[in-house]
Amino acid sequence: MESGAGGQGASTRSVVAMFEATAAREGARACTREKKGGAWVDTSWAEMARRARAVSDGLASLGVQRGDRIGLLGETATDWVVAHLGILGAGAVTVPIYQSNKPHEVQYILQDSGASWIFCDAELQVQKVREVRGQLPGLKGLVRFAGPGQGDFERTLAAVEAAGAAWRKGNEGAHAARVAAIALEDPACFIYTSGTTGNPKGVVLTNANWVYEGGISAQIDLIRPDDLMLLFLPLAHSFAQVMAVGWFGTGFTVAFVESMEKIVDNAAEVRPTVMPSVPRVFEKAYNAVVSKGLGTPGLKGKLFKMALRGLDGYVLAREQGRTGGGGIDFLLGRKLVFPKLAAALKERFGGRMRLFISGGAPLSPKINWFFHFCGMEILEGYGLTETSAGTFVNRPGQNRIGTVGPPVPGTEVKIAADGEILIRGGGVMKEYWRNPAATAEVLQDGWLLTGDIGHLDEAGALRITDRKKDIIVTAGGKNVAPQNLENELKTDPFISQVVVHGDKRKFLSALVTVNEENVRKWAADHKVSLAPRLHEDAVVRERIQKAIDAVNAQQASYATIKRFAILERDFTQEGGELTPTLKVKRKVVSERFRALLDSFYVE
Repeated sequence: MESGAGGQGASTRSVVAMFEATAAREGARACTREKKGGAWVDTSWAEMARRARAVSDGLASLGVQRGDRIGLLGETATDWVVAHLGILGAGAVTVPIYQSNKPHEVQYILQDSGASWIFCDAELQVQKVREVRGQLPGLKGLVRFAGPGQGDFERTLAAVEAAGAAWRKGNEGAHAARVAAIALEDPACFIYTSGTTGNPKGVVLTNANWVYEGGISAQIDLIRPDDLMLLFLPLAHSFAQVMAVGWFGTGFTVAFVESMEKIVDNAAEVRPTVMPSVPRVFEKAYNAVVSKGLGTPGLKGKLFKMALRGLDGYVLAREQGRTGGGGIDFLLGRKLVFPKLAAALKERFGGRMRLFISGGAPLSPKINWFFHFCGMEILEGYGLTETSAGTFVNRPGQNRIGTVGPPVPGTEVKIAADGEILIRGGGVMKEYWRNPAATAEVLQDGWLLTGDIGHLDEAGALRITDRKKDIIVTAGGKNVAPQNLENELKTDPFISQVVVHGDKRKFLSALVTVNEENVRKWAADHKVSLAPRLHEDAVVRERIQKAIDAVNAQQASYATIKRFAILERDFTQEGGELTPTLKVKRKVVSERFRALLDSFYVE
């Protein structure tokens, strides 16, 4: 079973050439917007190009050569982008590192990639490098975005830019010559996988990969030159990188959030038209609205509950291939409830939001439908680091909720006999860095084996079932996709996270964390006294049991959750249970709570 679209020619030979062509055209228009000293400050395209060229010449003055690898560790911000473009303009390769990585993880990536320099944004990140510097003899120096450097090993970004400006006076044509020499097949960045099942692998993504991706977003009308994008995704992630090359090729403005906690506040201030996001943000927004609605007294509260009940019926009908569903509850919700929610949500996000783009993990169809009926379009997409992220995406005005859309132009998909999704196209990586065995496992006859299971619907849109490696095979030989159960449970406002367990076991079990804010608000509204430790409270347990029972009622007996435990705290990045894009590290959680999980199956 195959599907594909025609190829697309590359108009430029590198990411930096694509950026510079756009910067020359856009000039004084705002390229980035970020908050400094309490006010939003713009940086023009011309200024970004000037600074990036200064960094590239500064690196040349330090002896950086074509193909050298340079680490980049920091928050999503203007300086990060300047450093990235400066590295590429030097003919070198960016090695992005998540700001949440521990020192030993930073060491591994720098060591494995053979990085000769590293850029860091804050003292916290600088300290990580200082801690492991003794194990990195090949690391020549560190460039910090702010604060004074220590000794000859450290220097500031401003100093590198100044050195580049001085060096250029005697080497006027050097930068243009370097950029012209960059070939499409040259690596642009190594993005390291999460490494939850072993050491991280460096995914080699070339200029050809990113130039191909850079032209797609505009081609399918996903992003436009007059858009204002609000970006909080870590730029070390391929999802953020594919948004960045679309930005470099299209020429819109990007506003960077102050922090994850201020996403909605910042949206109200800058009034974006587009926001790429991960499902966790939509889950939290949905649960906040639902928690407030369920706590509303009187007729309004009753109507809200009816609307939710109707939405459940509508979504169930769609999943079963039926039209309609939801009955009178749904009709009342569409007429009386959802329009009011739509007005409030739109205003909260600034009033101009044209669309959201969701990626990085599966989004619950119920949550997507909820936003849809609130007048906000979430276009879900799919890709891997190994495919430069942008591989499938729903199109504006043609959103097939529950799917990740058709392949992007120039990409082909094939479904193997066991349901595994295979991909071929311009976004597919060159290789895993210095790991031919791992490369051979996933790249076969030009096709990338994704490790995900799915099928194409009648319109050619991809519907993903689950990660191949995450599918639970019970002791009775039944296959269960845990993410489907987890996503459904997370639509309950009491529940924050869920991990379903049961591989080679007699039945399924689950680990649950609670949304403390929603639970305590509900308790206050209903004058219910709760135990200080929510995971021990009988009322909370009863509520979560009801949520599980409701989901179980829609499943075959072998796919029902028989036992569960409420954990003492929520999962966090700092605790090691979440990735930087807020996905649960399933294997980490399973190992950490192995004794508890085993106790479910004691006779």
